[in-house]
Amino acid sequence: MARPAHRRPGQSRKAQYSLFIAYVVAVTGAVAGLLLAILSVADPVGFAALRVASHEATAPVARGTRSVIGSISGVDDAVSAYVRAGSQNSRLRAELTEARRQIVATSALQEENRQLKALLALQEADRTGIANGYLLTSTSTSSKRVALLSIGRNVGVAAGQPVRGADGLIGRVLASGPSVSQVLLLTDIDNIVPVRRARDGLPALSTGRGNGDLDIRTLNIANNPFKPGDILVTSGTGGLYPPNIPVAIVVQRTSEGALARPLADPSKVDAVSVLRPYTPDNIEAQAAPASAP
Repeated sequence: MARPAHRRPGQSRKAQYSLFIAYVVAVTGAVAGLLLAILSVADPVGFAALRVASHEATAPVARGTRSVIGSISGVDDAVSAYVRAGSQNSRLRAELTEARRQIVATSALQEENRQLKALLALQEADRTGIANGYLLTSTSTSSKRVALLSIGRNVGVAAGQPVRGADGLIGRVLASGPSVSQVLLLTDIDNIVPVRRARDGLPALSTGRGNGDLDIRTLNIANNPFKPGDILVTSGTGGLYPPNIPVAIVVQRTSEGALARPLADPSKVDAVSVLRPYTPDNIEAQAAPASAP
């Protein structure tokens, strides 16, 4: 089979033209470079002006390129900052949670130390204390207000003994076990405590309402002299509760007396002291050491 005659295709002509143009551009660039080199030696001032003019011509392109690069860099920085901020926020939240936990623990420990120190001071001044313990739990929703005490018959705790905190009266022991006891709180509806107003000795009766507050009633129904802010303490009348233990503060006057709030809130009290019941025998026993020579 005969070989077809050789013909120069259009693509070859385009390649030749491209090669020719490349040569022309290269020669032109070389000549221009040579002229610029000669100009820089022969006329430095003119060459500097020409260079400034070239910079002015290419400045818009440089500005646009810089803006694009800056935008891309800004996006990258923003993403990096967002990622870093997320990790830092997580770390800071964890540190804040831990700091709050430590503050709560420290505050609880400080309050417990305050109560213990106050109880120790009371025990040194008053010899009626039997033992110190902790309120483990206390009811807060039912009308029967009972707390669990961390000590029992193992340290001499028995039913009927008064229980007080550093800030005031808590209630009385309802029942005692080998190592724990039940305390009938001051706010229980079955707990009636003889009290008196601290500033003038006005006698009254405190009765629990079952909701955390107390009803205060005067012995003279026709006279209701209570005012908000009046402090009530135990009177010692009828025995059981020793006199002068802080009980409550009046918050509102009512038609039958007053509404009061316990000074020692069982939900906030930790350390308590169990006392001997107040009887004439206790009075004589306490007075004997003082009168001995």
